[in-house]
Amino acid sequence: MRLMPRLALGYALLIVYASLYPLTGWRDSGVPLFDYLGGSWPRYFTGFDLFINVLGYVPLGLLSYAALQGQRGSMPKSIAWIIACVAGASLSLAMETLQNFLPSRIPSNLDLFCNSLGALLGAGLARWLQPRLLDVGSLGHFRRRQFAHGADAGLVLLALWLLTQLEPNTLLFGTGDVRRLIELPAAQSFSPDGFRSIEATVVGTATLAVGLLAAQLPRQPRFSFLALTLAMGLLVKTISLALVTQPSLALAWATESNLIGLSVGLTLLWLARRLVPPTQSALAAVSLLIATVMVNLAPDNPYLDQMQQVWNPGQFLNFHGLTQFTASLWPFLALPWLMMYRKGDNDV
Repeated sequence: MRLMPRLALGYALLIVYASLYPLTGWRDSGVPLFDYLGGSWPRYFTGFDLFINVLGYVPLGLLSYAALQGQRGSMPKSIAWIIACVAGASLSLAMETLQNFLPSRIPSNLDLFCNSLGALLGAGLARWLQPRLLDVGSLGHFRRRQFAHGADAGLVLLALWLLTQLEPNTLLFGTGDVRRLIELPAAQSFSPDGFRSIEATVVGTATLAVGLLAAQLPRQPRFSFLALTLAMGLLVKTISLALVTQPSLALAWATESNLIGLSVGLTLLWLARRLVPPTQSALAAVSLLIATVMVNLAPDNPYLDQMQQVWNPGQFLNFHGLTQFTASLWPFLALPWLMMYRKGDNDV
C-alpha cells in the first residue's frame, strides 16, 4: 500500500474521531436526522470557525485524489476529482448527521457546506499539483531517492507526531497519555521538584526516541534530518500555544526542565547516530516506553490547568479531540513499527 492511500485513510479516521469527540452521552434527541439540512444557517459563527471547517477538509480532498489517481494515473483525472469531492462531502454529511446523537455537538448545514468546499478545494489543488509534486512528480521522485524503501509508514508516523504537538495540554513531546484519555485520576500529587524531574525525563527520552525513529528513514544517515524533525516539533508546539492561548504564551514550553531534557536528549541522539539500525530501533523503543510511562505517572500540572482559562472555546472544540486522540495513540503505533521495520532488509 502506497503512502497516499495510507495518509488518506488515516486522515479520514482522525476526522471521524474529531467530529464525534467526546464520544460520550449518545442519545436520540427525537429530532428528524436531516432537519438541519433545510434549516437556516447558525445565528452565531466566526470567520475563524468557517476557515477551520474549510481548511480541515482540504487535506482529505487532496489525499483522496492522490490515492485514487494512483502512481501511474490509472483513473481519469476528472473521475478521481469527482469521487474525492463526493467522498469528502459524504463523510461530512455522515459526521454532521451523527452529531444529532451527541448532546455536546450541534449538526450544522453551514459546517457541511464548508467541509464540502474544503474537500473540493483540496481535490482541485491535488489535480493541479500531481504532475508536479505527488507520487508521479518531483516530490515522489525525491522521496524515493532520499528515503529508504518501505519507509512510508515511518514518514506517516512522523507526520502524526507533528500533529500531536498541536495538543496544548500535554508535556513537551509527551505522547501516550491514556490516563487523561479515559479520565483516570493522577497517580500522584503535584510537587514542583518531582514534576520538573518527570518533565525533563519525558522530553529527554522522547527526543531520543523520535530522533532515532527518524534516523531509520533516510537512505544515508543524516543528523540534519533528525534535528529538522525535532525543530519542526518545537515550531508546531510554539504555533499551537500562540494560536490556542495567546501570543505571549507561545514559548511557555521553554521551561528550565524542558531545556535540560532537550539538551540531554540531543546529546544522546548525537552519540547514538552511528549505531547500527537494529540497535537504534531497540534504543528508540526503550526510550519511547520510558517516556510513555512517565507521561502517565505525571501529576496534574496546575500551570497547564490555569492555561486552559485563556483557551478559545471554539478552537478547543475543533482541535482538542483530534490532537488528544492522536497524542494518546501515537506510541502504540510507533512501537510496533520500530520492532518490525528493518532498514537493511527493505533497502536492498
